[in-house]
Amino acid sequence: MKLLTLNFLTCAIKTCKTNPASFPLHPRDAELEIQEADLNLPFLKNILPRLMWEEIRTIAAELGLPDLPTTPPTPADLVAPASTNPDTSLDTTESTESTTSEETPSQTALDLHRILLETCIQEGKLVCGACGHEYAVKEGVANFLLPGHLV
Repeated sequence: MKLLTLNFLTCAIKTCKTNPASFPLHPRDAELEIQEADLNLPFLKNILPRLMWEEIRTIAAELGLPDLPTTPPTPADLVAPASTNPDTSLDTTESTESTTSEETPSQTALDLHRILLETCIQEGKLVCGACGHEYAVKEGVANFLLPGHLV
């Protein structure tokens, strides 16, 4: 279960629906695994506005991952500034389309990709901050089925 998924999950218990403490679900006793994946810079740029940044920072801190900045990065922060390399030819006939398709990801993009898309919870629990209900995670899959008395 990728950490990005936790940005979209809340407690399924009916009484928690209106309680703001039910989001995010907090990982406990989590066994993490890194699953290498190709960096997808356009995806990262598009997902940034949808991220609940403070909650992502909280989850990363609870898991002992590197600290994320206090302010969310912008799409421009994900692209490394163009370097001036004297060995490259100065061909001014290049189209701007080819330069935008060859954007170099910044360290911020690499770090964000590593935390959101490559770090996975393999085993553990997700705990609701409002009611304390625990959702088991086994083999990377969270079980959100509730017992009858909680539905």
